[in-house]
Amino acid sequence: MFCPKCGGQNPEEGKFCRSCGTDLGNISQALSAPAPQAQMLTRKGRPMTYDGALRKIFSGLAFGAVATALAITGYGRGWWFWLLIPAIMSLGTGAAQWVQLDKSKSSGSNTLSDPGQLAHGQQANILPPIQASDFPTVESRYKTGDLVPPSVAEGTTRHLEMDSEGKTMTLPKK
Repeated sequence: MFCPKCGGQNPEEGKFCRSCGTDLGNISQALSAPAPQAQMLTRKGRPMTYDGALRKIFSGLAFGAVATALAITGYGRGWWFWLLIPAIMSLGTGAAQWVQLDKSKSSGSNTLSDPGQLAHGQQANILPPIQASDFPTVESRYKTGDLVPPSVAEGTTRHLEMDSEGKTMTLPKK
C-alpha cells in the first residue's frame, strides 16, 4: 500500500506511514471494504423497487376507477375529470419505474461487480499498476506561508503594556 500523502510504500497491514507518519487505518479499511453497489432512486431519494412501481400503478388504476364511477353515476358533476390527473400521473410513474427496473435488471447492473472488469468486457489490468515512483515528489516553488496574514489577536497584544514578569496587563494610557 502506498501513502496518499507522501507516496511511500508501506506494508498492507500498516497503520501509519513509515515515511511521514500519516494514519493509514482508514485507507486500509477502504481498500478492504466491498465496493458499494449503486442503487436506483426515486425523485424523493428512496430506493426504487418493484413493489413501489406496482403500488403506483394500482393507485393510478384506483384513481381512474373512482373518476369513472363518478362520471357514470353523475355524482361528480364535472369535477370527476380532475381525478384523471393523479390517475395518469401515478400510472405513468409506476410504468416508468417498472421499465427502468427491468432495464437495469436485464443489463446486469449500473455498477461493475468486479473492479477488474470493464463495461465493454475488456480487462482493466491491461496497463501496468501505478507505482509511487512514477510521480516524483516536487516541493512547491510558492511559499504560501508568507501569504498568510497575521492574526488580529497577535497585532492587538503587541500594543499591551508588559509587567515586570513579561505578562501583558492593559492598553497604555494616552
